[in-house]
Amino acid sequence: MTAWLGLTPFNRLAAVAAAAVLSLQAPARAEEISVTQWGASLYGGPYAVAMEKGLFKQAGIDITGIIGSGGGGTTVRNILASATPYGEVAVSAALAAKAQGLDLIIVNTGTRSVAEASMVVMPNSELKGVEDLAGKKVAITSPKSVSEMLLLMVLREKGVDQSKVQRVAAGGYVPALTMLEQNAVVGSVLIEPLSIIRKDKYRTLYKAGDVLKPMTTSVGITTRKYAQENPEKLKAIIAGRRAGVQAIYKDPAETAKIIEKLYKLDAPIAKEAVDNMIPPKMWSEGEFNVEELNRMVEGLKLIGEVKSDVDWATVLDKSYLPADLQAKQ
Repeated sequence: MTAWLGLTPFNRLAAVAAAAVLSLQAPARAEEISVTQWGASLYGGPYAVAMEKGLFKQAGIDITGIIGSGGGGTTVRNILASATPYGEVAVSAALAAKAQGLDLIIVNTGTRSVAEASMVVMPNSELKGVEDLAGKKVAITSPKSVSEMLLLMVLREKGVDQSKVQRVAAGGYVPALTMLEQNAVVGSVLIEPLSIIRKDKYRTLYKAGDVLKPMTTSVGITTRKYAQENPEKLKAIIAGRRAGVQAIYKDPAETAKIIEKLYKLDAPIAKEAVDNMIPPKMWSEGEFNVEELNRMVEGLKLIGEVKSDVDWATVLDKSYLPADLQAKQ
């Protein structure tokens, strides 16, 4: 900026003209954003579709890559270290980062269903329903994880005392299944598409989406500084993702082919994974639903990740959403 001010009016005009020529000759700078569990869960579906179909470019930004992570604080750190600090993370990760004093804002919602989560048992298990878990051991991924939270919410919804169900931390979904197969536990939490890939080996005890009401499970975040300095880029990211969501619901079969390639899945598995997420409307176009946000907070309270109600007015900023979505509550 200082160098710019030092130019003569003629040189400023020349610089502007040169910049205009360059902008016509060169494409928009390729950018990367972050998405939790990229390539492992279905959170990233809209981004995959938007990149494949050129929807980000149509919205005004060239997103060419996604920085994946295992979730939680790792994803937040990836976002902060990125040249384009936008990413989709679990609600718990966003709230934890905010509680730590990071100047982040939530600018859109991502997913709004837990339809991909379930608990499985061995085919010959005597367990018939959630109530039968009382007095038994079940495998979760880790303490205070989403897998534990959803289990506790299901138990509460079904009137089962959570203290009667022993949770064993397995360290991941695959190790949890190993514990199940070795009879160390009677049930194991699971998530799609892994549950579809291995569906012939287990029996589903319950699907979380059949028990629990819709809740916001992931959100788009950025730094307040980036939002203020790059409002049009941020709007373009959100608009491109929204177009990806709309494309998913318009043509699930085409989406399945994109997911098949991204996840390296067999075609029938990719199709089933996508088809399962269409009825519950897993992917939000980006609008905020406070009721669904608060359901997630209630779940986070169960695992001690949140101690009190969230004042969403201090966290949400809907000014970067398309105008019609800003009007929704």
